[in-house]
Amino acid sequence: MTLLWNRADLLAATSGRFPSPSHDDIAATGVSIDTRTLRPGDVFIALQGENSNGHDHVATALDTGAAAVIAHEPCGVDDPRILMVGNTLVAMQDMARFARARFAGRMVAVTGSVGKTSVKDMLRHALAACGPTHYAVASYNNHWGVPLTLARLPACAAYCVCEIGMNHPGEIRPLADMVRPDVAVVTTVASSHLGLMGSIDAIAREKAEILLALPQGGTGIVPAGITGTEYFRRNTAAVGATLWWTGVTPDCAVQATDVTSDAQGSGFNLSLPGWQGQARVNAPGRHMADNAMLALAAAHALGADMGHAVTGLATFHPGAGRGAIARVMHDKVMLLDESYNASPASVRAALDLLGLVATGRRVAILGDMLELGTFARHEHTSLLPAVRANADIVFCCGPNMKTLFDTLPSSIQGGWTSDSSQLAPLVRAALRAGDTVMVKGSLGSRMRHVVTALQADGARVGPA
Repeated sequence: MTLLWNRADLLAATSGRFPSPSHDDIAATGVSIDTRTLRPGDVFIALQGENSNGHDHVATALDTGAAAVIAHEPCGVDDPRILMVGNTLVAMQDMARFARARFAGRMVAVTGSVGKTSVKDMLRHALAACGPTHYAVASYNNHWGVPLTLARLPACAAYCVCEIGMNHPGEIRPLADMVRPDVAVVTTVASSHLGLMGSIDAIAREKAEILLALPQGGTGIVPAGITGTEYFRRNTAAVGATLWWTGVTPDCAVQATDVTSDAQGSGFNLSLPGWQGQARVNAPGRHMADNAMLALAAAHALGADMGHAVTGLATFHPGAGRGAIARVMHDKVMLLDESYNASPASVRAALDLLGLVATGRRVAILGDMLELGTFARHEHTSLLPAVRANADIVFCCGPNMKTLFDTLPSSIQGGWTSDSSQLAPLVRAALRAGDTVMVKGSLGSRMRHVVTALQADGARVGPA
């Protein structure tokens, strides 16, 4: 395993101290913030949150084989592996900056209202075919997820892919400055977190902040026609970076044309500055083809071998909750699992995908979209045209989705409940052989309950 941290580097990065003397060096091969997933050889960082305190688990971390523990309060344990710091979150951020400074490879950062995790995952497949690639293992895109990803970055990696998110103003720039990307990708500007941000224009301004972290000569990749075009143009110019617009018009540096999509995936012709070729991604839908275009454009901007990158991209498959397609209920029902999260733009894309891949009755299962504030009623009812165009029967849960459900024609109203736990058995009982089911909702709506019910052994299917 790759050595990530020794004693000298931990001390240099955090300015901490080891109260108990030891002549043994530290050879850490990982970084953990959760003892439930900690592996022997990890550095355990005892973060303190609103509902948990990592200091309560220091003894467990040491017993599990942690190479070192970083703490900022007494833990009731005397062990030479404990490194005391002023604040553990700040220490992890300092480790992130230290790891980024010693990294000699190429860095790419991805943000956007919708699609950033899919683009990040596509990029890690494309780049892994070109060289050793480090990446955020999940949606680690916030004030602890980004520094954790960087603290785990091997100095010997050729590429690193970081995801950067936000739901309040002022969050992207500090994270982007920590990542210091060579290439920055913005997937979309849409109404996610609209209730917290106040306007689409404010969201665009915040997303464009990622470009200010680019170096002179770096590359920003942004869809043409995006809200806030002037912010993206201005910010890349401010740092002397190059801006590649993506789209289908002749003035776009990145173009995907002749897009074909079916239940198995999407193919397209791709034109980049200095490179042209064909590509395919094992994910259906125009939005997935657009995500793949962004990922390959970023790989090209990083200097990756495009033949290898295209081959690597072809190994990508959507993950659970992010467009994975599976047969459930004794293989008689097709499940399109979009349950991880939701925004108006992503729900429309998922509904379009339902219309594309369904071979039988189209069943839409929709939970509340959150963080929309006073815009919630309008944003939920605005889904009506997409629902009517792509669904034969609709089940909803949550108070906000009730506003949409009540506007639906009675002929396609399947049922509404207050939460997903109540909705799950209702949906399961209503399904018939040959149905295609799409499940979508914000993470807080817990639509995973519905997916789990459909995947359960012995789930029965009604007559066709």
